[in-house]
Amino acid sequence: MIRRPPTVICYICGREYGTKSISIHEPQCLKKWHNENNLLPKELRRPEPKKPEVRAITGKGFYDLDALNEAAWTSAQSQLVPCNVCGRTFLPDRLIVHQRSCKPKATK
Repeated sequence: MIRRPPTVICYICGREYGTKSISIHEPQCLKKWHNENNLLPKELRRPEPKKPEVRAITGKGFYDLDALNEAAWTSAQSQLVPCNVCGRTFLPDRLIVHQRSCKPKATK
């Protein structure tokens, strides 16, 4: 059986990154998030995502990756905004694009 290298979920975008590259990715991702958030209309702007604090350290002195990933995934999902027509959730910049084509369901 092939073992995948351990990955960490970014608390901003929700994507998986290797344990070595997450420290490079997060500052760049946060900068991109600020740029995109500033372009949104005021009513869709979101507060800056906060890095989840996970204090669970195993007996060997390592962070519990499962607990860290669960907290990061929850943080990334909390940034999604529901469509006021269909209820699906999107990142704020994608919601604008979605709303152009979202139609209310026709009643029979």
